[in-house]
This record gives sequence, structure tokens and C-alpha cells, in this order.
Amino acid sequence: MRLSSIVITTSAFVTAGAISLVAAKFAVGAIERASKTDVLAELDKEALTWAETDTNGLQVFLIGTAPDEAARFRALSVAGRVVDASRVIDQMLVEEAEELAPPHFSIEILRNDAGVSVIGLVPASTDRMALIARFQNAVGDTQVADLLESSDFPAPEGWDAALEFAAKALKDLPRSKISADAERVAVTAMSEGIQHKSHLEATLSRRKPEGVALELNISAPRPVISPFSLRFLIDDSGTRFDACSADTEAASDKILKAARRAGLAGKASCTLGLGTPSRNWAEAVEMAIDKLSELGGGSVTFNNADIALFALEGTDEALFDRVVGELETRLPDVFALQAVLPKPVDQSEQGPPEFTASLDEDGNVELRGRLSSDIARQTADSYARARFTSKSVTTAARVVDGLPMDWATRTLAGLEALSFIAQGSVTVTPDKISVSGVTGNPDATAQITALLASKLGEAEIIDIRVTYEERLDPILALPSPEECETLIVEIIGDRKITFEPSSATLDASAEDIMDELADLLKKCGDIPLEIGGHTDSQGREEMNEALSRDRAQSVLDALRQRRVPTRSYVVQGYGEVQPIATNDTEEGREENRRIAFKLLKPEDTATPADETATDAQTQEPGQTSTENQNGDNTPAEGN
Repeated sequence: MRLSSIVITTSAFVTAGAISLVAAKFAVGAIERASKTDVLAELDKEALTWAETDTNGLQVFLIGTAPDEAARFRALSVAGRVVDASRVIDQMLVEEAEELAPPHFSIEILRNDAGVSVIGLVPASTDRMALIARFQNAVGDTQVADLLESSDFPAPEGWDAALEFAAKALKDLPRSKISADAERVAVTAMSEGIQHKSHLEATLSRRKPEGVALELNISAPRPVISPFSLRFLIDDSGTRFDACSADTEAASDKILKAARRAGLAGKASCTLGLGTPSRNWAEAVEMAIDKLSELGGGSVTFNNADIALFALEGTDEALFDRVVGELETRLPDVFALQAVLPKPVDQSEQGPPEFTASLDEDGNVELRGRLSSDIARQTADSYARARFTSKSVTTAARVVDGLPMDWATRTLAGLEALSFIAQGSVTVTPDKISVSGVTGNPDATAQITALLASKLGEAEIIDIRVTYEERLDPILALPSPEECETLIVEIIGDRKITFEPSSATLDASAEDIMDELADLLKKCGDIPLEIGGHTDSQGREEMNEALSRDRAQSVLDALRQRRVPTRSYVVQGYGEVQPIATNDTEEGREENRRIAFKLLKPEDTATPADETATDAQTQEPGQTSTENQNGDNTPAEGN
């Protein structure tokens, strides 16, 4: 009986334990499913769909790849709101961060009378102290404020070349803003005038490094135009302006519209400037052009407030009277009109008097025709020699009686007009002055018109047929630095720059070469040029180096005396270390004794010649060079 009771009790406990175990297992499974479902729902609600969950008992595992650390932390926080944070196990990964892109490196240089400010972001590899020192050298005593920041990224390609160009540009631009990065340099500046603007644009374009874009916005103050002049013609050659001046853009537009109504075709422009005699300038010009068109042709010339209108020969007198009368009554009060209807010229048996001055492409001037006296002929000859150099003037004019009283004045005015063109002629008759030819001055026609109107009066009949040719423009025709390097070789040819024996003094025979080099280098402008001296191996190395340096300096001094701009030149004495031939023969040693000219590239570094530098870059084989025939200071060469 007792044994049966024990078995029953034990069985009851075992059964109860089994039931509890099964119940616990079902309870844990329910908790796992609920935790997983609730956490997933909350993650989806927060748009964290990249995260997944798994469970093991009461533990909740977060798995998946987070886009960044912030997203991973946010997923942990969301799961911790649903279940106890101690139950959340982090098994998430984080995507590798992309490599940071380098910033945009750029600088902006602002220069005015108060100083220079340099603002921007530069690579850490850029030597800021050297960069600011370069800007300081460019502006002299003007204070330079360093407002740069740096970033530890490599410098992009073209960065150093752009900075070098910006420093050189800053030197010539006292009022400017220069923005530079590795691909582009933008220059905004104020020039001293139209010619200075053209010179700056040509110089900066020539210096531009390869691979760097250049944007130029250089403005020029409006010039004072005196006299304020305009000349408009309608004749057999077409409709055209010989000169056009306006005080505003609106006035220029109004004048050009009137000209187009009268038949002007193609491009035309008016020079904007100060000095207009009236605010009604454009209205007066517009009325005059309209009336000239109504007459069917002729010319109208404005010289300040004086207007001269010439009709074509043969114009109907009634039409002429009516048109001139209407124009006189409508012109603003300040303007005075003189109108002329030409009559046929009576010609004598010997023909109408005429004086002609011609200028050929070589600069030779010939004077022919008629003059009123020996004194007038001597005056014309002297004036031409002063204007065109005495070696190039031939006077073949003859003296006759009966010429107009103002003939001498007219001929001298014609000679002065001839000086505005590069090639052509001037013809003076009693009723007209004709100028024809080609020029490299885009404003020559306007300047000739103003000159003749001021010398002879606005009523003078002027026929100007001058064509502008870009090849003759002294600014646009400037050779590039590379072209200058080539031209140096062509000028010297087989000749040699020679020195006195055992001396750095130029020999008298080198004077012609130096004169020709000076003429070329003046046209080349401010180019970076190295003048290097070389010797053979005879004698002590130190003496050879000193002699080569002194000879290079003598060449530089000779160029300075000839007024060559040598600000960017450097001198270097190489001595015997760069032979171009063997030193075992006299012929080879003579080749090694030479003066060499080398164009410095932006990557070359040298001290300006004005500081008597001797540390220029080593010369490469095949460089531009000239030779001197005198040897170094050694007894073996007989110096």
C-alpha cells in the first residue's frame, strides 16, 4: 500500500513537470514571434527597411547592412523602444564610406589703391608664404593681406601654372580682380584707355598657360574726344562713316539706325567719349543724315557744333534749297550749318593744281605736284623729313604761280594726315583733300577726319578711303615669346656676339647685332628671357664661370642702354659645364664659347635681371643660342 502511494505521487510530479515544460516552450515561442513581428513593424514604420530581425528565446538579433553609422544607431534605438534594450543584439554591418571628393581650390585677388587681398582655398602642398611673397613682389610696397585657407588634398593639374599666370597679371593691373582655379583664370580690370586696354588684352592672351581658360573683362574710361567729330558719306563707293562719335550707347544706336535708313550696310560703330557740344548731338546727327539721304548723296561733317553739308555735283538746286532750309530750321540752337552745292571746276590748259604725297611699304615718301614758292617747298620737305625720317623723303614738287592763298596750309595738313597710315597717298586740290591707303590703326579714319577738320575747317571736302589691316596693327602684330626666340636666331644667323680679349666688354663689331636684337626685343615686350654665357674648358673653372657671367651681364646692359624692357630677363654664367662641342680642338672650343638666349617656361625659376641674378635654370640641349668668337681668359687661347 505504501509503495503504490509513492508511485502515484511521483507520477503526478513527472506529469506536472512535463506539462509545465510544454507550456513554457509554447510561451517562449509566442514571445519570440511577437518580438520579431513587432520590431520588424516598427523598423518598417521608420523606413529602415534594410534592417532584418531574428530571435533566439528572449534575444532579438538585428542584422543587415546600414548605409551609415547614424542609420545603424537609429535601428538600435527603434528596436529598444519595442523590447527591452538588453535583449537587442547588434549584428548589423555598415557600408564603407565613399572616398571624400577634394574641394574646389580657387583664389580671388582683389587689388586697388588701398592694397591687395588674397582670398580662397588652396591645397596644403601650396607654399602660402612663397605665394604671398610672389604677390608682394608683383605689387611692390603695396600691402598684401593673406586671407587664404588650406585643405589637405593634392593640388589639381594646372594649379601652379594658373597661380603663376595670376601673379604676372597682377603686376600690370593696379585696379583689378583676378579669380583663378586649375582650369580658368578670370580677369576683371580697369585700364588707362582704349590703347592700353588692347595692349593688356594682347599681353595677357599671349602669356596664357596651355590648358587654362582665360576670361578677360577689361574696361577703359571713355576718352575725351576733341574735336567731337562725325563724318558720313553717300557716294559712288557706297554709304559709310569716315568717323563717328557719340556720348552714350543710346546716342550711338540712334545715329547708326539713321545711317542704316540711308543705306549703310555691314557692321559700324561709334566711338563713345566725352566732349559732346550738346545733349542733342544724336538728334542733330540723325536729322543731318536723313536730309543727306533725301538729297541723294554727298557728305556731312560735324566738327563740334559746326556742320558742313556737301551735296553731290549736279544735285537739283530747288531740292537742295528746300532740304537745307528744313535742316537749318530744325537743328538745335547750338549747331551751325554750312551747306555747299559744288559747281563744275574751271580747268586751265595745264589742268587743276594738285599736290601729292605718297608713302610706300618700305617707308619711303615722295612729294610731287605743285607748290607756291621755294620756301613752301623747303617747308614741306623739312616737315616730311621730320615726320618720316630724313633718309626716306624724295621731293619732286615744282614751284608755280597762281595757287590758292591757303595752299601751303593744305599741303602741310595733307602730309600730317599721311602720317596716320602705313602705306598710301594724299592728294591736295583747291577744293578737296583725298587720303587713301592701308593702316594698322583702327581709329585712323576718325583721327584723319578730326585733323583735317581742325586744320582746314569743317567745310572742307574730304575723301578718305583708308582700310584697316590687322597685320599692320602694332599691338595685334606683336610676336609671341616663342616667335621671338626663333627670330633671335634668324637675326644673328652666322654672325657672333664678340668681346674684347680677356674681357666682358662688347667688341665694336657686335654693335650692329645688338641694335637689331634691341629692335626685335622691344616688339616682343615683357617676355621671360635668360641670357646665358658659356666658355670652353681652358683655364680655371671659377674664372670661366665668372667671365661667362660678366659677358652675359654685358649683353643685358647693352640691351638696357637701347631701351629694351628687361624687367623679366635673367643672366646666368654657366662657365664650361655645358659644352656643345668637343674641347679637344680649337674649332670645338670656339663653338663652346657663346652667348645663349633661352625663353624661360613657367616651371623655370629665376631672379629678375634687374637684381643681377645668376641662378637661372640649367640650359637644355638644343636651346636657342648665339656664339662669340673670342675665347676665355686663358693663355692657351691667346687672349
